Amino acid sequence: MKFLPALFLCSSLPLLGAEPITVKLWPTGAPEAAGFTSEPEKVIPPKTDSDVKRVTHVTDPTLTVYQAAQPNGTSVIVCPGGGYSILAIEHEGTQVCEYLNTLGVTAILLKYRVPARSKANPSKEPLQDAQRAIGLVRKHAEEWGIKPDRVGILGFSAGGHLTVMATLHPNDRTYPQDPSLDTPDATPNFSIPVYPAYLVSKENTFTLLPEVKVTEKSPPMCLIHAHDDKGVTSAAASALLYLEYKKLNLPAELHIFGKGGHGFGMRKTGLPVAEWLVRAGEWMDSQGYLK
Repeated sequence: MKFLPALFLCSSLPLLGAEPITVKLWPTGAPEAAGFTSEPEKVIPPKTDSDVKRVTHVTDPTLTVYQAAQPNGTSVIVCPGGGYSILAIEHEGTQVCEYLNTLGVTAILLKYRVPARSKANPSKEPLQDAQRAIGLVRKHAEEWGIKPDRVGILGFSAGGHLTVMATLHPNDRTYPQDPSLDTPDATPNFSIPVYPAYLVSKENTFTLLPEVKVTEKSPPMCLIHAHDDKGVTSAAASALLYLEYKKLNLPAELHIFGKGGHGFGMRKTGLPVAEWLVRAGEWMDSQGYLK
């Protein structure tokens, strides 16, 4: 399969199929702690050409389905980053969906709940959203022209952390399941964390946190990072996670680019890191997900 450069596609018309459709994750309202209140959802437009579009105060999370013109049956749930405070909805969201469509992949944008409800456990509600999202995608597989055994997840920074948690803890539910919306096993079939955050602590960036635990049931993973990323988003975290896969001889791939920093997403940086999604597409193809 031929893979077009990400830089080219960012400035080209996306190869979309039908108009995107949006589905609520929680038709009767998302599970929230007693007494929780939030401001109305807010879209913050970019202030400069180098700024990004943000969405925050999300209390009614959704899936938006971007169908490819020539779908191959694979779907990928896309999780924007934003420190569990906002969602960088374009360069880590809609633009990624458009690129995935060019590979024949049905891309599904997850607008999960932000800002974090708890500093102690900021990913609790987003993980609920991701687990429900996997269930909904599989429930709608026939309707959306996808295969229930080819559902992947891809995320950036905090969304990368969410991707890892949804991959390693898919069935650790903290909400009452609805058989019409959830599936007993919410494990994604593959996972692509891009500069995932919060897998290590500020005090020790060379040791994975205890909850980042790979098992023999963990699905294939392709990790993307930049060497000059720092702190709790350090590339060391991706390298350490890859090694945990290697210890169990599980399918995994690791790309650490020399430069790129943090938050590059679909930006036109002019650096090799801008081709990360081409590499991810090649990996998906090698795993048989684009056949």
